[in-house]
Amino acid sequence: MPKIVAFSQQSPAPAFDRPRPDRLVSGNPLRTTWSHYDSAAGEFSCGVWQCEPGSWNIQFAANKEEFFCVIEGRVRLHQSDGTTVDIAAGEAAVIPAGFVGRFEVIEMVKKYYVVLERGSAA
Repeated sequence: MPKIVAFSQQSPAPAFDRPRPDRLVSGNPLRTTWSHYDSAAGEFSCGVWQCEPGSWNIQFAANKEEFFCVIEGRVRLHQSDGTTVDIAAGEAAVIPAGFVGRFEVIEMVKKYYVVLERGSAA
């Protein structure tokens, strides 16, 4: 029987990485991910993500989208048309499938994330 996953009742090991060099725009931020849940089919995942200031280019697949809520800090998403959207602590946003732009961490950020990847990219 499936059970509720309460983040406060887990202590997942952190995973560390940095943006790929070919995507890096500024800094070389350390990113830390605590994965709290991955569905059996691998299409749905969520957890907590933290990152140092810096920026890198992102490109979401046509089948991938992310909801996130900033716990601490501030990020700026640069859209391909040149507009920007700032998301600060207490705010939430969705990065839609197929998004192309840049992710910038203005202040050390910690966020809850939920990623949905449906089947294969079309």
